[in-house]
Amino acid sequence: VQLQASGGGLVQAGGSLNLSCTAFGTIFSVRVMGWYRQTPGKQRVVVATITAAGSASYVDSVKGRFTISRDNTKSTVYLQMSSLKPEDTGVYYCNQQRPAGLGNLWGQGTLVTVSS
Repeated sequence: VQLQASGGGLVQAGGSLNLSCTAFGTIFSVRVMGWYRQTPGKQRVVVATITAAGSASYVDSVKGRFTISRDNTKSTVYLQMSSLKPEDTGVYYCNQQRPAGLGNLWGQGTLVTVSS
């Protein structure tokens, strides 16, 4: 049971990156998926989430720049990031919300660095 994330890297401000996260060994299509960001010394914070029905929500700082989507046939959630800013820098983690008692799943994290 795991989430495997990929797609991070180094990009200049104004550039774009696409993250993906594939779920293995866990039910995917009916669960809320999300992307979180963590920077050194700070708590992990939500960036975007998407429901099983495809309804997306975003933190205010990324609205209009990031798009979360999912492909249930591939058990994969995506985060398209554009117009990147240095403050978008951090380790991005994908997350799956699971029923109480199972515990939420986290991917291994992928580093996004935006240079000014």
